[in-house]
Amino acid sequence: MFYQHTSHDITVRVEVDYVPPENNKRASDMRHVWAYHITMINTGDDTVQLKTRHWTIMDARGQVEHVNGPGVVGETPVLAPGQTYSYSSGCPLNTSSGSMSGYYMFEDEDGRPLKIIIPTFSLDLPNARRTLN
Repeated sequence: MFYQHTSHDITVRVEVDYVPPENNKRASDMRHVWAYHITMINTGDDTVQLKTRHWTIMDARGQVEHVNGPGVVGETPVLAPGQTYSYSSGCPLNTSSGSMSGYYMFEDEDGRPLKIIIPTFSLDLPNARRTLN
């Protein structure tokens, strides 16, 4: 399953995979981890650059964590018209489900800011019903 959203001619596609725990972990040490894979596609006519990321991560208990910072995985990619950029990262939770949402701030060639929405995606165990409230 993938999630997708387009804003300002930038399409953000997200795919999520659950990372199984190591067999030697004790139940009290159990953390659930998901890998997420992001692809950004510039469908517009202008070159843009990703500057910052802003995530809201919520676990099954409703606890929220905000993550903000420059670029993604140490990069601030430039996307010319028609270009794509992909990266992978991960999210650990102490609960067996949760969700992530957020946005990227890009700039166009004239330095104008562009808020690019990251579609909200669920973090669920394999074979679990995926629902977002």
